Amino acid sequence: MTVLHPRRTALVLIDLQAGITAMPCQPYDSAAVVAVGRDLAGRFRAAGAPVVLVRVAFAADFADAPSQPVDQPVPRPAGGLPAGWSDLMPGLAQPGDLLITKHQWGAFWGTDLDLQLRRRGVETIVLAGIATSFGVESTARQAWEMGYGLYVAEDGCSNTGPAELHDLAFRHVFPRLGRVVRSADLTFAAA
Repeated sequence: MTVLHPRRTALVLIDLQAGITAMPCQPYDSAAVVAVGRDLAGRFRAAGAPVVLVRVAFAADFADAPSQPVDQPVPRPAGGLPAGWSDLMPGLAQPGDLLITKHQWGAFWGTDLDLQLRRRGVETIVLAGIATSFGVESTARQAWEMGYGLYVAEDGCSNTGPAELHDLAFRHVFPRLGRVVRSADLTFAAA
């Protein structure tokens, strides 16, 4: 069991939104990851710990999207993303949750996530979401660089690319940034 301190720990859920969860995911399907996210969020709320829901969104003309040259650009549909693409999955958000909108993979750069966490006294984050090798890993690296303690819930993450990238992150990257856990193994100390 991993014992967390509710006044110093926040849950950060990455991109559990309509457009991302509609993509094929491995090794867990998106419905399973969303279910773990809902369960974790409920447990964090019950303990009085902050819940942060992060979504990615772009302007219709993608003017706020990263545009540097890359070998494998992400396709951008003409006319922008479909309506509802950045809507959080039903039942995930509750009153009092923090909502962060990002315009790149990681949740810290270009947002007020760090400000919101530090003002609440958060020193440690529990991280989950989609996609392991993009938004989750980028956010984990940024959290580590900013000095946050980090737990990554393996069963609360999945990848939109090959499952091997999920496995690579959990075997070689996340253990160097923090601790890899199963969501059921997280519990809270008395406040």
